[in-house]
Amino acid sequence: MYGANSSNLTPGFFILNGVPVLEAAHIWISLPFFFMYIIAAVGNCGLIHLISHEEALHRPMYYLLALLSFTDVTLCTTTVPNMLCIFWFNRKEIDFNACLAQMFFVHTFTATESGVLMLMALDRYVAICYPLCYPTILTNPVIAKAGLATFLRSVMLIIPFTFLTKRLPYCHGNIIPHTYCDHMSVAKVSCGDVKVNAIYGLMVALLIGVFDICCISVSYTMLLKTVVSLSSSDARHKAFSTCTSHICAIVIMYLPAFFTHSFRGKNIPHHIHIIVANLYLLLPPTMNPIVYGVKTKQIREGVIKFLLGDMSGIN
Repeated sequence: MYGANSSNLTPGFFILNGVPVLEAAHIWISLPFFFMYIIAAVGNCGLIHLISHEEALHRPMYYLLALLSFTDVTLCTTTVPNMLCIFWFNRKEIDFNACLAQMFFVHTFTATESGVLMLMALDRYVAICYPLCYPTILTNPVIAKAGLATFLRSVMLIIPFTFLTKRLPYCHGNIIPHTYCDHMSVAKVSCGDVKVNAIYGLMVALLIGVFDICCISVSYTMLLKTVVSLSSSDARHKAFSTCTSHICAIVIMYLPAFFTHSFRGKNIPHHIHIIVANLYLLLPPTMNPIVYGVKTKQIREGVIKFLLGDMSGIN
């Protein structure tokens, strides 16, 4: 169980126990997650391909959507294949360092997704409140730098998780009652003091989640004031319709997160928390391509054009 560094009680591997209490139903639980992953992978890769090849979609809003799609598909790929191995083949072992790597990528891309949603809110704010300045404010270099800064913010804030977790002694065993390596789920297996981990985790949640939500709220408050002040009802409808997809993405992202964090430690069965935590990682990647495909006219037209082009090529 323990590696060469046994004096520090560092395990050679962890055992991810899946969904406790529902082990007999693992196969059935895996099916919706499997289909959601397929939809997420195909939908997000399709969006990235469409945005990169369709000239009409070469605009800041769609570049940010492509970044969101890349983040989504990467996020669910870090967890779902390993989760399915647990459910289907009972392969529960994960190397200690591999567990830390998975934990890093899960939290990094979750934080990046939150940051991209914030950037998309700022994009809508500038587009509606300052339409004449929009092309000069949000240029391609600005979007690239904002995306890179968002990713680097996530990396810099999440890296300490790995060191804080690695320093802990693990003398209570190596079984993690989860389907993937989450920061506090791993830390709680330790027999050491995890107070620093908990405090730093709360600080990261404030610096990323609360900050991003505040920026989104301020952007939409100012945006709504501008939309309401428009004289034409058609102009108001058109302005607000450009935001509906983004609002749906925000709800899909933050609602499961709110449930996961608000009810943690309450009198709710642990297996419910685990299922919701998995939905938190899978629901946005699955739903975002569908929402944007249905709600965004330019993407619908791009998909139709792509499909018709393929059909004409076959004929």
